Parts: sequence; C-alpha cells; structure tokens
Amino acid sequence: MPAIVDPAGPGGKPISVFESGAILQYLGRKTGKFYPKDERKRVEVDEWLFWQMAGLGPMAGQAHHFRLYAPEKLPYAIERYTNECRRLYGVLEKKLEGRDYICGDYSIADMACVGWTRPWERQGQDPDEFPNVKAWLARVMARPAVERGMAIKPDPSTVIDATKDKAAFKLLFQQGGNR
Repeated sequence: MPAIVDPAGPGGKPISVFESGAILQYLGRKTGKFYPKDERKRVEVDEWLFWQMAGLGPMAGQAHHFRLYAPEKLPYAIERYTNECRRLYGVLEKKLEGRDYICGDYSIADMACVGWTRPWERQGQDPDEFPNVKAWLARVMARPAVERGMAIKPDPSTVIDATKDKAAFKLLFQQGGNR
C-alpha cells in the first residue's frame, strides 16, 4: 500500500496519507502543481484520476496477474482482463484525441495512468492499435522528472520474482483479510 508521511503537513504538523490517488491529490493541493485550482478543470482531473483508480489500474492488475502470475492458466480470465484493458485503452485513446495530455495540461491524472500503460505488453496490448495513447506515453516518459524517476533502479538484491519465490507469492496473492 503506497503511503507517505509529510512532516510539514497542515498547521506544520505531520500528516500521513495512503493510497496513490489520495497522495497525488494531497501533493497537488499542497504544492499547487499538476492539479488545477479552477474547479471545473479540477473535476475533470479527478474524474480521470478515479477512472484510473477504479478501472485501468485494477483491470490492468488483473491482466498482469492472470497472464503472468496465476499458477493455473485460465483462458477465460486471461481473455476477460486482456479485453477489458483493450477497452480501457480505447477509452483513453478517444480522450487523448487532439490533446497532448489527458486533461489538456499535464496533471496528476497523467501521473496516475502512466504506470499502468507503460507495461502494455504485460496486458497483451498492441500500442500501435492506440496511436494517441502511444504518443501520449512517449510524451510523458520524455518529461525530465519522469526520466529522472525512471532512472532510479531498485537494488537487485531486493527484487523478488513472485513467480519463483513461494513466500513472496503467498504474501502477494494469498493473504487473508486479517494479515
């Protein structure tokens, strides 16, 4: 679960914020960057942020799981989530028609969506089928801050392959609600 602690939160007191959408909104409000002050524009950014949180992220995650991690290859599940990702890419394709970024200006909506479109191959998608998404992804990935972030690589000794490590697989995919 993504979480941050801002030691200089509201009133100068620390605040913890969890979940990526809430973190992006908090930081956008705090810094005044990438999150419009105009209410109509902010609503549009929120719509697309929540579209990613409720649609693109979960469906792409299911596609990743059933295509890569599921111990039993279930054709129905693979086809279901691959096709749902394709549908969502189509929605994004239409939204990006005639614009550089999802809501016009680069925003937290783009930040939220890029992480789920970048691994398109894991979702069984063909980027050439979605030229607007492909061009948008290239624009976002070419932003200097995104390039700097992508240049940070994890320590290889800390990377665990859940397809090969039974304990990691259990931790990621077989936990109950009380753990």
